[in-house]
Amino acid sequence: MDAYHYRECGLDNVMVYGVVPCVDDDGEEIVTIANVGGLHRAIAQEIVTHEAGISGKELRFLRTEMGMTQAELAKVVHHEAQSVARWEKSECPITPTAEALIRLLAKQRLTLAVRDEPIERLSERCVAAAAPQPINIDGKDPEHYVPMKMAA
Repeated sequence: MDAYHYRECGLDNVMVYGVVPCVDDDGEEIVTIANVGGLHRAIAQEIVTHEAGISGKELRFLRTEMGMTQAELAKVVHHEAQSVARWEKSECPITPTAEALIRLLAKQRLTLAVRDEPIERLSERCVAAAAPQPINIDGKDPEHYVPMKMAA
């Protein structure tokens, strides 16, 4: 298997490369994900650093990985919990200022290995995208999942 479309995290745009399938008792190929926490950190890292705005599903993924409720996140970004709910349902775009704060918060709370960059550069990426960006993860070493763009 070249790539596994990892939908179990609630996102439709995650592909994990290098995953080796197993054969179950019925002779069907199945994929077992080792170190789910490590995979989710790599996905979060890719979301925080990708070049377009964060989608609603990606926001929900980051918020749950950070262990926050909608109300807790809303308080940090100075919006109502209902705004966060609308963003997560993609009913309206995330405000650029809130998105920049969310990216910084995720970087800090999840202790992501993300390069430091000027806030101006981060802000440039906080614009709504026409479609969610692809998230490609190198899964050859389940102990060290990394975004493909960082894999050597």
